[in-house]
Amino acid sequence: MAATAAGRLLPLLLLLLPLLAASTVTYDHRSLIIDGRRRLLISASIHYPRSVPAMWPKLVAEAKEGGADCIETYVFWNGHETAPGQYYFEDRFDLVQFVRVVKDAGLYLMLRIGPFVAAEWNFGGVPVWLHYIPGTVFRTNNEPFKSHMQSFTTKIVDMMKKERFFASQGGHIILAQVENEYGDYERGYGAGGKAYAEWAASMALAQNIGVPWIMCQQYDAPDHVINTCNKFYCDQFKPNSPTKPKIWTENWPGWFQTFGESNPHRPPEDVAFSVARFIGKGGSVQNYYVYHGGTNFDRTAGGPFITTSYDYDAPIDEYGLRRLPKWAHLRELHKSIKLCEHSLLYGNSTSLSLGPQQEVTLLSSADVYTDHSGGCVAFLANVDSEKDKVVTFRNRQYDLPAWSVSILPDCKNVVFNTAKVQSQTMMVDMVPETLQASIPDQWSIFREKIGIWDKSDFVRNGFVDLINTTKDSTDYLWHTTSLNVDRSYPATGNHPVLNIHSKGHAVHAFLNNMLIGSAYGNGSESSFSVHMPISLKAGKNEIALLSMTVGLKSAGPYYEWVGAGLTSVNVSGIKNGTIDLSSNNWAYKIGLEGEHYSLYKPDQGNNQRWRPQSEPPKDQPLTWYKVNIDVPEGDVPVGIDMQSMGKGLVWLNGNAIGRYFPRTSSTDDRCTPSCNYRGQFSPNKCRIGCGKPTQRWYHVPRSWFHPSGNTLVVFEEHGGDPMKITFSRRVVTSVCSFVSENFPSIDLESWDKSISDDGAVAAKVQLSCPKGKKISSIKFASFGDPSGTCRSYQQGSCHHPSSLSVVEKACLNIDSCTVTLSEDGFGKDLCPGVAKTLAIEADCS
Repeated sequence: MAATAAGRLLPLLLLLLPLLAASTVTYDHRSLIIDGRRRLLISASIHYPRSVPAMWPKLVAEAKEGGADCIETYVFWNGHETAPGQYYFEDRFDLVQFVRVVKDAGLYLMLRIGPFVAAEWNFGGVPVWLHYIPGTVFRTNNEPFKSHMQSFTTKIVDMMKKERFFASQGGHIILAQVENEYGDYERGYGAGGKAYAEWAASMALAQNIGVPWIMCQQYDAPDHVINTCNKFYCDQFKPNSPTKPKIWTENWPGWFQTFGESNPHRPPEDVAFSVARFIGKGGSVQNYYVYHGGTNFDRTAGGPFITTSYDYDAPIDEYGLRRLPKWAHLRELHKSIKLCEHSLLYGNSTSLSLGPQQEVTLLSSADVYTDHSGGCVAFLANVDSEKDKVVTFRNRQYDLPAWSVSILPDCKNVVFNTAKVQSQTMMVDMVPETLQASIPDQWSIFREKIGIWDKSDFVRNGFVDLINTTKDSTDYLWHTTSLNVDRSYPATGNHPVLNIHSKGHAVHAFLNNMLIGSAYGNGSESSFSVHMPISLKAGKNEIALLSMTVGLKSAGPYYEWVGAGLTSVNVSGIKNGTIDLSSNNWAYKIGLEGEHYSLYKPDQGNNQRWRPQSEPPKDQPLTWYKVNIDVPEGDVPVGIDMQSMGKGLVWLNGNAIGRYFPRTSSTDDRCTPSCNYRGQFSPNKCRIGCGKPTQRWYHVPRSWFHPSGNTLVVFEEHGGDPMKITFSRRVVTSVCSFVSENFPSIDLESWDKSISDDGAVAAKVQLSCPKGKKISSIKFASFGDPSGTCRSYQQGSCHHPSSLSVVEKACLNIDSCTVTLSEDGFGKDLCPGVAKTLAIEADCS
């Protein structure tokens, strides 16, 4: 009888086990509360389709090593619901597998379902097909849109519930987001905007996921949804209710890139400053958007003109490598903040002025937290963007560099200052490797027919909208017409010009089967006009215009209605005046012939359209190239160098690497010789790469290579030299450090509140080469007052003559070393009264 009863109880116990393991996630005004405990959380955005499954475990592990408690990701609706009710959750879009990787790493997850995401992603993540369902208007009180949005949101929630991923089920998802940054656009939708926002919140809450929902930049979020902040600085942000915690969903550690512009860079000192200010002012959840940006593979880049790279100057670079010093500087920040967690979340806070007011800006202040157990933490801030300060706090003096925060976990000892970067700088180069063909001299090509390559899809008087016609099934739309010129037309003395006006994004113009020019918009203005001198012949002249999109708009009020394509075409400068071709009969063809036959797919390698060539043609427009290649040596990340080409698409073994467009930025596009971290950051502040291609290299994941038999396919739009395409290995070639003797030197791993900084420990320089490499030479070393940045250090007026020999003795021919800034190492102080700095540049090989 007892055995029978036990047998009945066993299934019941198995059912109850998940409930027993479930976590409760609630919140109050201070923080999220997980299982009854307030938590201070560092979160890191990693977007699963912007990398590949083989990279996910390492990316998540690097975030965890960097101090993250939580991973955040959007859910990309148009990557999953490819047609109404048809879903794709494989390969890069295997959401369940990515969420499981995060769980296996022991981290929490913040799932931003949206399902509108913006994110510089094509069409903001909303499926293009939804725009063509009659009566649909995105992101307002519109029944067709709400119906499909609810259906997809429910689909994702049900998938997570099935896997028991929500914390309420014993899983690790602690927050979910509905909509995205809608508060910035809500008023533009009138009454429908407010009603939609309220509906979205109610719809989300009705999903019953057992964890809180958030809405970022939603200033009127309802009571049971937390509104959060997305900005470069959120220390002054206040939730719309005193019962909600202060959450920062997007701290931008860099910025996105657009083809044809220089590249933005946000200094690590400023990122750390923003985080320390936020935490010091009561913030409790801070998420980096993005911690790893990755790659806009295929045609997923939005914009328009967003680059294929989504590197974002993030702590982990596009290829999956740590970006130093940013990654390490933030890791030390996170460790310092965690030392303060209990007092920050449970203590009483006080803000003190440590200096004068100037233009209503508090130049220096202290945010102090004390708790009942005697704990005390302080965040000392100097928000002056120019002047360093010496402040007095609790009868002790502290040096505060301009635009910096010092963290004192015991209200006494400084363990971290945001402006003092102790981590080494790691210099990464793209080392070229010859493109090795598996079969020597064996290229194949296919040349697109200029204009209508089969029969036309339709003929129309005038122009059609490009996006409405292609429905984003392709970047390309052909328009063809003809212009008859009287036989008496003089061959000389006329200067005809083809004038093209377009609302975007790009066009290649052909006259009588010859490319006569190309024109493009840009990331700021997609529309453009171009005036091309032409030579007409007597009789019939064939005009073929290939109009293109370069990623669809990602955000903005009513953004789905923003069109693209030609608006007018005429020929001026002939004896009959201007001939308007806009109302001509135009024949249209959607897409390319090579796309139609899927020439990029592995099973089309033997398609009869491919023609073998011992040497592929150069400067040939509208040409497909195919070559079998060997795998680049080693196991370091790989990029393909497309600088020798013009614009197009590239695939490896059928995997779409993405659009390539090595468009060069202007030489005076806001670049500066050095970057001053002090003061408010904006994307225009610290730019690099002027006069160079915005993107030269394109990430090719290692997992896309086969051991042998790899096929590279390139479609080139307006001409290049495919023989100069190379693979490049992303390699750390040198490391640098610039540390001053007044930098905090407390070991955060063994920090104890009982210590005192009266007996100061000397600061140290620590250098380390990647696994398998050693420090092979010291290119620069100076102990004194050197200046400059890595690879451009210079000696100052104070320089210890034994600097190089001391560093070489400590570091040469080993993989890592430590050099202490002290007289024990360098001998007698030759420059009394000068604050000493040690600058080192070392090669790794």
